[in-house]
Parts: sequence; structure tokens; C-alpha cells
Amino acid sequence: LLSFPVTMERLSSFSLLLVGLLLLCVSLTVSLSPCLRQSDCALTVVENSEEGEGGAVGSEESQEEVTEVVQPSEQWKTLSPGQAVPAGSHVRLNLQTGQREVRLGEEQLKYWTEEHRCVGRGHLIHDVVCPLFISSSIMRRLLEQFNNSSSTTEQRLKVLLELEYLVHQVTAPHTLTVDNAQSLCSLGGLPLVLQGLNSSDVRLQENSAFVLGSALSSNPAVQVQAVEGGALQMLLTALATAQPLRVKKKVLFAVAALLRHFPHAQLHFLSKGGFQVLTELFRADAGGVLRARIVTMLYDMISEKLMSQSGLDLVSDESHQERVRQYHQVPVEAELLEKGWCGLAPQLLQSTEHDHREKALRALLAMAPTCWHVYRSDTSLLGSLRSLQEQYHDMVQSEMIIGEESSYYADILELVQALQVRMK
Repeated sequence: LLSFPVTMERLSSFSLLLVGLLLLCVSLTVSLSPCLRQSDCALTVVENSEEGEGGAVGSEESQEEVTEVVQPSEQWKTLSPGQAVPAGSHVRLNLQTGQREVRLGEEQLKYWTEEHRCVGRGHLIHDVVCPLFISSSIMRRLLEQFNNSSSTTEQRLKVLLELEYLVHQVTAPHTLTVDNAQSLCSLGGLPLVLQGLNSSDVRLQENSAFVLGSALSSNPAVQVQAVEGGALQMLLTALATAQPLRVKKKVLFAVAALLRHFPHAQLHFLSKGGFQVLTELFRADAGGVLRARIVTMLYDMISEKLMSQSGLDLVSDESHQERVRQYHQVPVEAELLEKGWCGLAPQLLQSTEHDHREKALRALLAMAPTCWHVYRSDTSLLGSLRSLQEQYHDMVQSEMIIGEESSYYADILELVQALQVRMK
């Protein structure tokens, strides 16, 4: 004691310092924006608020690349650089190791119980919280908030952003797969999202269409439920009425996702005047953004049917013959001729965007068996192809001079030349 004199005042100061360090180790909450799926967004940790909600996480200054989304458990896990975490998780800085650590947030822990641990291959998977239960619980809470009559428009918009992030299929550890898009349907969320399309607020319309399109993408089960729920008619109505460009873009995204690899939906689309709606939309779009999306949609429908009939269907199983039969019932070629698409689609070649021209050329080649006689008499198309051939030939030659081995422009030139051959 004589060698190390300790007064009450020093002890009090030391205690305050220790308490301060401990407080610094208290978990921090992150609110994960959907932008964490993009490589230019990084994880930003923000302090807890009274409600447990975090602040913005997208940091323009940080350049840490997100390469993986970590599924947290009730135990703290170390986060590696580039790893992101689901919304509502708790993140803290461990002062001893200097590492960031994550565990389930308070909202997630509230739903977690021992019996909800994931079970796989007959044994308990320790330290892994069943993502199906957590995702469903969070989704249920979000849908309740969206459907609450007291919720504001801003709150509903936030819910839609969270839902769009959740509806993408997630593969959990130990090969456990959770389909959040199907969970959205089973929880009654699909009708709520469709109601958003009828909102008087264009922001709700846009984000509802975005959620719907994301849920439909490569998800046959959701596609079936959407068609049965009247989604197609609501989407066509949204396209046929006066809407801002950003709304129509998202609605077209949802329509394309609903029709992709789904001949039953394509047949209904045509029977409900879908091609006529696209025709009017194409004619009214002077900027070309919607035109490129529409032409891509046409290309997908034609190429899917051709692949199915030629035996090149990407999905080869016992239902192949049934799909071939259903595609045969979709009169896409007759609709192309009747609605004048053999003359409309070539107009996209007038765009100054190389990407738009490429999409147009691919679609025109796919349409050639149906439209070749129209192509041959279209002097404007013939002139456009000659002009494009000269332009891209010069661009390819310029790239060869500077040593470019492969060229995007060379691919476009090949498409131009292939279409010229088909027209002879």
C-alpha cells in the first residue's frame, strides 16, 4: 500500500474510466439498407436509439466491398471485412480484439426460442437460428404495419423497401433454403402489395411494383399465385393509365417477371390485350427507355417458345411436354403481325444507345421467321442496317488498331450482318 498509494479519488476516476470503456463495448444497432447488396455500399455502425432503430448505413466515404451476408445467431459472431448483416441485427466493436461482432437484434431475439432452432438431418444445428422463423416473424410484423390504418405513407414506403430486400431467396447455412417470396404469399402479403398498385401515391405504386417483380423473379410458385390473385390485370391497368416514367419502369419489370418461363401467364397476357397495351406504350415513349424493356420482353417470349419447340428448353424434366403444349397455345407470332410489331420494333435501332440497338437486333432476329417479308419491304430498316454496319465496322477497326482482342462492337456488328443475311 505504501508503494502503490491509492486514494478514493483515484479509485473513483479509474472506475469511471472502466465504466466508459464498458459502455463503449455495448452493442450497436445497424439498420441495413438494401444497398448493402451493392458492392459500392459499406456497413456503417450507428448508436442505439430509444426505439432500437438504427440510422443510415450507406457510407459514400467507405469503399469496403460487401461480399457476403452473415446470418446472426443469439451468440456474438466476428464480422470479417466486406460482410453485411440483416436489418435489425446488433453489431458491436470488441475493444480487446478490435473486431466487429454481430448477433440477433432485440426484435429478432424476441421471437427466438429453443424449439425454433433449425433441425437438419436428424440433429440439432447449434448456434444457428432458423432463418425461416425469423424471416417470417419479421415479414409478419412488416405486413401488419403496412396494413395498419394508422400507418403513414412514409412508414408504408419503409415497409416496402424492407420487403423488397427480404423476398429474394436466401440460402442459409447447412444447405437450409428459405424462400421468403413464398412466405410473403403464405402470410397474405401478396394482396396487400397488389393494393399498393392502386394507391394514389406514385411512390407506393412504384415500390409495390418493385416488391412484386422481385418476388416473382424466377419463382414459379409465386407466379401462379399472382396470376390467380389478379395481378396481371392490375399491372396492365397500371401500364395503360397515366403514370410517371419511374412507375411504368417498375411495372414493366413486374410484368416481365410474371411472364418469364410461364406460358399460362403469357396466354392470359395476350387474351387481356397485353400486346395492345405494349404497342401504345411503345409509341408514346420518345426517350426509348421503355421501348428497350418492351422489346426485350418480346424477345424473351419468342425465344422461350422457340427453345421449347426445338427441345432446347432450359428446364428439362417430366413436365417438358406439357410446357411445349402450353407454349404452342400462345399465339405470340400472330399478335406480332396483327399489332404491327414487325414495323415497330425496328424503330429502336434509331436509338443512340448501343445497348438499345443490341436489344433491338436480337429481337428482330428472333422475329425474323414471322416478319421477314415485312423486313424486306421496309426501306427504313434496310437503310438503318447499312448505316449501322458502316458505323460498327469502323469502330471495330479502330479497336483492332489499338490492340483490342475482343469487342462489344464486334458482337453488335455480327448481329447486324446476321439480320442482313436473313432478309435476303
